[in-house]
Amino acid sequence: MDHNNRQEAGRPVRRVIIAGGGTAGWMVAAGLSKALGKLLDIRLVESDEIGTVGVGEATIPTLMNFHHLLEINEQEFMAATGATFKLGISFENWRARGEDYIHSFGSTGTDHWTAGFQHFWRKGRERGLARDYGDYCLELRAAQEHRFAHLPKAGMNYAYHLDASAYAKYLRRFSERFGVQRIEGKIVDVALAASGDIRAIRLDSGAELEGDLFIDCTGFRGLLIGQALGVEYEDWSHWLFCDSAAAVQTASSGDAVPYTRSIARESGWQWRIPLQHRVGNGIVFSSRYQGDADAIDTLLGNIEGAPLMQPRVIKFQPGQRRKVWHRNCIAIGLASGFLEPIESTSIHLIQRGIIRLMQSFPGHGIVQSEVDEYNAQAAAEIAHIRDFIILHYKVTNRRDTPFWRACADMAVPASLQHRIDLFRETGRVFRIPNELFAENSWIQVMLGQGILPHQHHQTADLMDDRELAQFLDNISGAIERTVAQLPRHEAYVRQYCAAPR
Repeated sequence: MDHNNRQEAGRPVRRVIIAGGGTAGWMVAAGLSKALGKLLDIRLVESDEIGTVGVGEATIPTLMNFHHLLEINEQEFMAATGATFKLGISFENWRARGEDYIHSFGSTGTDHWTAGFQHFWRKGRERGLARDYGDYCLELRAAQEHRFAHLPKAGMNYAYHLDASAYAKYLRRFSERFGVQRIEGKIVDVALAASGDIRAIRLDSGAELEGDLFIDCTGFRGLLIGQALGVEYEDWSHWLFCDSAAAVQTASSGDAVPYTRSIARESGWQWRIPLQHRVGNGIVFSSRYQGDADAIDTLLGNIEGAPLMQPRVIKFQPGQRRKVWHRNCIAIGLASGFLEPIESTSIHLIQRGIIRLMQSFPGHGIVQSEVDEYNAQAAAEIAHIRDFIILHYKVTNRRDTPFWRACADMAVPASLQHRIDLFRETGRVFRIPNELFAENSWIQVMLGQGILPHQHHQTADLMDDRELAQFLDNISGAIERTVAQLPRHEAYVRQYCAAPR
């Protein structure tokens, strides 16, 4: 290699400072300490006085990969966080008032190499031979029947509902076993070196912590990446109108169901997340269309069980940092951007940031080409998720409030419009490499929100009615037999991972 063309790397990275705790900070600490703890000095700064957002209690199946990498015992983790199982999300009143569908974690039906199952289902629907699309998905039917069990060969895709603050505490204990040092304090200043890199953070105690690499987990404030380094924030509120949330925990008032409930309201939506010991509730709304007091009234008027706290309102700006890695600072969690909790992607994006960091860890020094690649991947990933979330608001029959009329009228990103048009006209979907949501997720939501494709693939015409009926019935029949044998979700959780009372 020509020496003149080789980029000089910076100084080796040994001292890592994680600014901020909460779910993001302690997930970073756990991932880094387990993988590279023997090589690094890792310190995490957090203040007991600063509360975490802590409303993100629903996850998606990718969390299993993270736990697998950390070799976390599932039963121990679930008991420690009061966790229950999650098979999908029930979307209620989204397509129209009184109409519900489930976006589940499973796959639906059996694909042919030329055409997805949706084409066979679409033809079956036309001929009066097919049941609801969801009847051909095991996870979806198990969710509807409130049943769950681990199946051989990972035969059931699932995630968790968990207590976010208990999860942070669990990961803290885990990280400290691998040498992470927690420092109590509030960050009052960020000191820059002559080069423009971050040299140290100063705490309210007067202590100064120097580091080689700084991970910004300071939440929406973005103290390091935004305030100190001046990386701008790209605002996506012209596509995602919701910018406020209020959360309240309630006592359990019945068996925990194995899915998250997302109930569309006048100017946003309400979540209901069942844990073992309580239920997490919240409302996500647009301040352009609804005031805080009215939103809280809507939330408190639609909960079951006694409230365990006063609801508090959190304001956010949907969007992303223009760069999540700049100089010697990487933003992970809310400091890097935020969409909204509708598809439970916040913890997923934290985890992706961590895994990407571990794969491109700048042990020998920060190299700009690595920084650029990290930023490009992060930007592409959040843009795909952004499109998927906008889809829920754009494609709907609701026109009953100013909020829903504005959603229906808005222009959407060209990347999303293409997917909608393609599915509506041909029934086809595609997956971009490394994209989070697979074809079945797009199909479930597009069908659920009211798009029925105009046509099906000709492959489906190779079957006559008798063959097609048999093909469809075999799939749904096998699923019904499996579901009938599954235990009730509540009973399974009690036996498998009961939290200490």
